[in-house]
Amino acid sequence: MDRKAARKVYQVLNEQYPEASTHHRAGAPPFESLIATVLSAQTTDKSVDEVIGPLFARYPDAPALAEARVEVVEQIIHKTGFYHMKARRIIDASRMLVEEFGGDVPDTMDCLLRIPGVGRKTANIVLYHSFGKQEGIAVDTHVLRLSQLVGFSDKNDAAGVEQDLLALFRKDEWGKLTDLMISHGRKICIARRPRCTICPIKQLCHYHREFVLSVV
Repeated sequence: MDRKAARKVYQVLNEQYPEASTHHRAGAPPFESLIATVLSAQTTDKSVDEVIGPLFARYPDAPALAEARVEVVEQIIHKTGFYHMKARRIIDASRMLVEEFGGDVPDTMDCLLRIPGVGRKTANIVLYHSFGKQEGIAVDTHVLRLSQLVGFSDKNDAAGVEQDLLALFRKDEWGKLTDLMISHGRKICIARRPRCTICPIKQLCHYHREFVLSVV
């Protein structure tokens, strides 16, 4: 897909999902954003939202979570899945924040990527929603899948997809693009059962053109 067509897709999605600009983690304190994003792997926002209240009530900052007993944290975050691994990751991340960053979440990509359990997706989300910085595009499962279906990228890995998206979109669109694609992936372009007949971008979509129209 060329930049002109990609820009049109962005404009349509931006009109379709005005609520995407009010992401439920937008403006969250950096520590909350970081921990919640790490917990969000392989689970739903609903599950994360149900556990972060009790988690932060008991461990409100990095120094507190750094001293937590792993079995207690596991019990609190149990419903997010993979809780053994996640508990250790957020405790280890908190320890690094204390030991190397004075207990604060750093606001640069390089520093964030040094933290246990933090990859580019998490770093991009924290930078955009907590610091207002756009240094890349967060590629989660929705963004990866939609990028391939719509025709933004033919890559199969998050790093490759991110590079293609960075080339297609303006820097001031990078942060919101993730939220728009997540909204579209949840409401219309649903995994394994996309609702192509009501999709507002179907005329621009590679999947619709090549696989839906071809069998009509």
